This record gives sequence, structure tokens and C-alpha cells, in this order.
Amino acid sequence: MPGERLPMRKIRDVLRLHAGKLSKRRIAVSLSLGRTAVGDHIKRATRAGLGWPLPEGLSDEALERLLFPPPVAISRDRRPAPDWPVLHLELKRPGVTLSLLWEEYRAVHPDGYGHSRFCDLYRAWKGKLKPTMRQAHVAGEKLFVDYAGAPGSFGAEVVDPLTGEIHQAQVFVATLGASSMSYAEATWTQSLPDWIASHCRAFAYLGGVPAQVVPDNLKSGVIKACLYDPEINRTYADMAAHYGTAIVPARPRKPRDKAKVEVAVQVVERWILARLRNRRFFSLAELNQAMAELLEDLNGRVTRHLGASRRQLFEDLDRPALKSLPTEPYEYAEWKQRKAGLDYHVEVAKHYYSVPHALAQEKLWARITDRTVEVFHKGKRVAAHLRASGNRRHTTTPEHMPSSHRRHAGWTHERITNQASATGPNTAALIGVILKSRPHPEQGFRSCIGILRLAKTHGADRLEAACERALEIGAYSYSSLNSILKNNLDRRKPRQATDGPAIDHPNIRGSGYFH
Repeated sequence: MPGERLPMRKIRDVLRLHAGKLSKRRIAVSLSLGRTAVGDHIKRATRAGLGWPLPEGLSDEALERLLFPPPVAISRDRRPAPDWPVLHLELKRPGVTLSLLWEEYRAVHPDGYGHSRFCDLYRAWKGKLKPTMRQAHVAGEKLFVDYAGAPGSFGAEVVDPLTGEIHQAQVFVATLGASSMSYAEATWTQSLPDWIASHCRAFAYLGGVPAQVVPDNLKSGVIKACLYDPEINRTYADMAAHYGTAIVPARPRKPRDKAKVEVAVQVVERWILARLRNRRFFSLAELNQAMAELLEDLNGRVTRHLGASRRQLFEDLDRPALKSLPTEPYEYAEWKQRKAGLDYHVEVAKHYYSVPHALAQEKLWARITDRTVEVFHKGKRVAAHLRASGNRRHTTTPEHMPSSHRRHAGWTHERITNQASATGPNTAALIGVILKSRPHPEQGFRSCIGILRLAKTHGADRLEAACERALEIGAYSYSSLNSILKNNLDRRKPRQATDGPAIDHPNIRGSGYFH
């Protein structure tokens, strides 16, 4: 192993003493060096054509370059070198292996490298790429999705033309693993509807669907982040099923799982958002139009590493491997878990929809779109309704009703009226009014049962008094009765019309003033 290189100061002393006719041994003793080192530096000076005194103004750096020139690499290997960038792209195609590429290389160059040397040379070339380039991404396999951070600092702002208020837009970014073909758009929020809609537009932009979508553990898409069994939002999973893809979230606290989209976010911030920072936009559509123009420039730029643009790589690699888009676009539908009440209705957005009466008190799933509400039990659709406004009313399908109002978990029309009568005449009267006010008596079950259960909390006497007051003021609902009891209004009698003013004062006109 070569020793440490001598300082230029000592090398100058070696040349000076050698010019003074001192022997190598004497020079070595004088400068505390080995004779071999002294002889080596004298030979280097001779090969470089240097003698003492050295040329005037020769710096230490220049002297070092003359004495220690870089070695000239002379390759004796005349075997043809493969085109490594082309081979690297070929490996992204499904089923293509390094062994297959070596066989094709040897078929063209029979005197070329052997298999092991071929693989070693490829790995050495691959090691010079950036870490993000070293990941193996199969064509058409993965689409990485995420949101760009702090969009306001890059000019993703929209000004309200009426008020002048500035709204911050969120920037959705998606990129394919093999070609790095990217898509970006601005939305108002990162909520589930915007998240789903951005995915649909990204698929439409690419003209196909990848085998997998790799999101970060955003709450809109992943209900529960888990290393082994993440829980996907059902609406998100429904969208994936419609497009025939799979949602595979990145592992928590594993940034390398989504390094591809992290780089894409950085590229979008630098090449799109940063270039829009000084422009003002007055609508989201105007902002997205400007972003779309810069996005085309970004995907058309030739990359330094592979000598091709993202779009060219996309056409060669990803597009042939993507799945076809479905015939119909995805219709956004939100899934909510609901429990059917005793009246065999489920609540969706402050409206009640019927299900078959046998499913009363069962846990169900409601699929909600802008136009319809579908209810599922164990994966089977059991009800479908046109969506109504949130008016606290009922939408009931006659086929869902029991014949003669059969028992529902022990509650019947007779049981409710009998229990109300046992509490008192006012309670029975109020319950009767509620049941008669509904198109179908069972639609009032939910309210009546809640009223009767108030007796457990406040007692039968207070419930009876509260029902009396409710009948007097025309408050025929559970919430009104509960408010009366909470505010102790059942202990006060309503002021009769014949009563005098609550406060007797000369300045207050009595009822006689108006006669």
C-alpha cells in the first residue's frame, strides 16, 4: 500500500539537495526520509523534466500535478459494451430479466461479456444513478399519488373576484413508476370527494389504469394506517374496484415507499408552481389551465439520465401495459354504516329511508350518491331510493312495511299506546297525536319510544306534566318534550289569557286599554 504523499515543501528540499551533489543516503538522513522515497521523487522530477532551481512562480499545486499526473487508464478489453440505458429501460417491461437481456446481447455479440461479468457491469452502471432511479418499477404497475406541501408559497392561490379574498388551493400530484409520467391539478380541499375526483381525472389523463395505486396514509383514503393490514376507506375501495386497480398504501414512516412521488412533487413545485408564483388567478379552472400547459412542457422535457422525455418513456413503457378505462366513468358514492331503527328506516343526511322490516335494528351499509341512496346488508342490496332533502321526513316503500304492523323487536302500535295510557292521559294524548300525524304510524315509533323512555330519567309524573304543556303549546316531537324537561318548564303552568300582566306597573298597559 503506498505511503502518504510527502509535503511539497520536503520535495522541494529533496530536489535542492540533489542539485547540491548530495547522495540519496545523505539526503534521506538530512530530511528524515527513506532512501526509496528520495530516489522515487528524484525520478519523478526527471520524468517531468524538472531540475533545480524550479521555474519561478511554480506553485505547490502545479508542482504536484507535474510530479503526480493522473494515471492513464488503458483498457485492454476490446469486447463491445452494452447500451446500459436501453437495457435499464427494458428491465421495466413485465417479464424481462437481466439473464434474458444477456442472452440477447450474446446473440448479437458472441465474443461479448459472460453472464456474471455482464451483471456486474450493469450493477456498477446502475449504482451511479440517483437512489430514486435504483428502484425497480415495472411498466404499468404503480401510480404514486400525494399532495404537494405548502402550495401557497408557490403561488397556487385563487383570488375571489368579488371580495378579493385569497383562497389556498391544494395540489394533487400523481406519477407512474416506470416512466415518471406525471399529472398535477389544483382542488379546493383534500377531502374525500376531491381526492376521488382527482384520481378519476388522473386516469383519464393517462388514458389507462395501473395495476396498483400507492397513496400516502392520507385520512381521506386510509382510515387506519397499519404496516400489515391498513384499512382503506370504503368509497376509495369502491372507486378502485370500478377501475379494476388495487390500493396499496405506503408503509407508515417509510418514505422510500413513495420516493417516486416525493420527487414528482418536488419537480411539480419547481417546474410548475414556482413559475406561477407571480401570476394571479381568479378561478380554479383558470389556475388548472395554466398548470396543464406547464405540465405538458414538464412531461415533454428530455431527462438527463435516460436521454428521453417522460412522455416518450410513457408511450414506450407504461401505455402498452396500462389497463383500459371502464366504459362508464366512476360516479362518486359515499359509504356510511347505519343501523335500522325500530321503524325499519335508516337515517341518511337528516332523512329517513325504509328497508325491509325484517332488518329492523340491523347494521347496514348505505351507498349515497347525488341522486340515489342504496342500502346493503351483507353485500346484498336490500333497498334503493331516490335521494331526498334533509327534512327529517320519511321515504317508505310499501313492500318494506310489515303486514298489519307486525312486531318489531317487541314493539307494536298497541304496546306503545298501552304504555302511554299507563303513564297518564296527557302522555296517551300526545302519543296518539304523533302516530296520527304520520302517513304510516310506524314512522312515529322512533319519536314515541324516545318519549316513553324519558320516564326512566325524569319520572312518570314529570313526563305527564311535560306532555300536558307540550299539548298546550303544540310541541309534538321528542326533541321538544326533552327540552321542556331539561329546562324544568313542566313545573310551570302556561300563563292563561285571563291572567293579568306578569308585572304590575303604572307604565304597563293592561288588557282593558285595547277595549
